[in-house]
Order: sequence, then structure tokens, then C-alpha cells
Amino acid sequence: MEDEVDRLVGAWNAERPDLDVRPLHVLSRVSRLARHLDRARRAVFVAHDLESWEFDVLTALRRAGAPYELSPGRLLRATLVTSGTMTNRIDRLAAAGLVERHPDPQDKRGVLVRLTGAGLTRVDAAFADLLDREQAILEGLSPGQRDALADLLRTLLVPFDSDTEARPARPPQPL
Repeated sequence: MEDEVDRLVGAWNAERPDLDVRPLHVLSRVSRLARHLDRARRAVFVAHDLESWEFDVLTALRRAGAPYELSPGRLLRATLVTSGTMTNRIDRLAAAGLVERHPDPQDKRGVLVRLTGAGLTRVDAAFADLLDREQAILEGLSPGQRDALADLLRTLLVPFDSDTEARPARPPQPL
């Protein structure tokens, strides 16, 4: 079995035999797979009238558990955006009826962002469809192969995730 990456690596080996192009065997496949996954995800989001950023915010709220609410600060940390960006996203989701703001009982000046019934219904349906698409992408692998691949990818990702967690959060940007 040969794929496009095998052809790409073969061409580089012929053109630049002085270079070790072995990383391409893994990372070019990861890159190509990421593009296919991105297309599949975008198709699911379009089918549910969502943008990817909307899905990110709604799933962060959904994962929080009932009553499906978080502070804007927790949302921006969960989605890795600035406070100005998060404010804009919350405004747009609220205008669409997918979230609503409520006073934070622990902080008189704060608010909590909560999924509405419509937001809960939309994110649950989109997530179920997304999982179906992702299952289809992985159907060529046995459960053991999936587990092994997940472990290997985790090994590669942990240093990047640790670096992200170690960096201080960016201060809010002035308006």
C-alpha cells in the first residue's frame, strides 16, 4: 500500500539524498490527516449551522456539566482566546439564543455564561454527528491500533501542551 506521502518522500530522497527525510513519513501524514479531519468537522458544523468557534464555546459549556455554565474567564482559558474575542463570541452566541448571561452569585460584579435549551440541543446534535464522522475516519484501525496511535500521539503532544500551560495567560487587551 502506497500513499501520497510515500511518493513525496521518494521524490525528496531522489532530489536531496543528503537529507534525512524520515520525519516526513510521520508528520506529513499527520498534517494531511489534520486537513481531512478539518474538512469533516467543518461539514458537521455547517450541517448544524455552527462555526468552529461556536462549537468550541458551546462544547466547553456542555463539558462543564449541569447547569452548563462558566465564567467568561474560564471560557477564554478553555478556548485559548483573548478576553475581547471571548466577549464578542459570547455576544454573538447570546444574540443567536444559544447562551445567556446570568449574575455570578459568588462575584457580584461577575457573570456566568450558560447554555440555553437551544444551545444544548444544537451542541449535543453536532457533537453526536462529529463523533460519527470521526469514527468513520478511524474505521480502518482496530481498537488496539487506535489505542496505540492515541498513546503515540499523546507522547508527541504532551510537551506542547505542557508548554502552553506553563505560559502565563495573556493580559486582557485594552479596548
